[in-house]
Amino acid sequence: MTAYTALKARIDQGDIIVLDGATGTELQRRGAPMDPAAWCGPATLENDHVLTAIHSDYIEAGSDVVTANTFAASKIMLKAAGLADRSEEIVTRAVEAALKARATSNKASVVVAGSLSHMVPVAEGTAKVDPSKIPSEAEISDAFHSVAHTAKRAGAELILLEMMYEPKRTKLAVEAALSTGLPVWFGMSARRGSDGKVKAFHHLEELPIAEIINLIPLKGIDVAGVMHTGAEVISDTIDEIKKHFKGPIAAYPDSGYFEMPDWKFVDIIPPDRYGHFVRQWLKDGVQMIGGCCGLGLDHIREAKKAADEYRAIRA
Repeated sequence: MTAYTALKARIDQGDIIVLDGATGTELQRRGAPMDPAAWCGPATLENDHVLTAIHSDYIEAGSDVVTANTFAASKIMLKAAGLADRSEEIVTRAVEAALKARATSNKASVVVAGSLSHMVPVAEGTAKVDPSKIPSEAEISDAFHSVAHTAKRAGAELILLEMMYEPKRTKLAVEAALSTGLPVWFGMSARRGSDGKVKAFHHLEELPIAEIINLIPLKGIDVAGVMHTGAEVISDTIDEIKKHFKGPIAAYPDSGYFEMPDWKFVDIIPPDRYGHFVRQWLKDGVQMIGGCCGLGLDHIREAKKAADEYRAIRA
């Protein structure tokens, strides 16, 4: 039985799954430099030992799934840093760092996931995409397939689609993930629109979140959820997801804000406040809980505590 097979059995039985916290911003927190053109992807080359320590710490804190540092490791992200030809090396070493953490933890049940985002280059000092610099769909598709299949070859057992919010790139990312034959989880990002309703996390237009939710395939996605999203927006997004997707739901918020290439650890949600949200999400039927950018070990310890409490109540 593989680690993912065992995890899927737990999911099917209704158990709570604890994810990890941030990887890229945790690298930054621990002193790894972020690349001004490619953010956290290149950091793996000189800091894979730090990555292993991060994954090990999350496993010790109670994570059932750890996510390799591949979110910003595609050729299209690395190109501006002059590292496009090293994308496969970076993805491979990121997955290997996570596998090493699992091996040294003696917790063989931990699942190692490869992150596949649809991130494209962001202007330095901002969090915004320049539409004129978005590559062609063919180039994007090739880059996404490369990340997904390289992660699989390196030993990832799950592809996490992360921060889906732009329809065209979401479709390409879904195609790439499903083409691996690995289990796939679909993570979208949301924000409040000017009308107070939940929108896709899109800086260029106010896109109803339903337009992203409707891109979740009817088959092939084991889990869907909302991530890299403010905690106060997640419950409303979950309600929208449930209208289309009937499977298990994940929730892992961010906290702070991004100005390329650094995460700003400003007004980070306190672990106890985060725990309040987690307990509400569990009541709402969420099964996978964790953290994204800005959230760290104390938040995951709180998630593990909430999960244990919830199991005790249901026992």
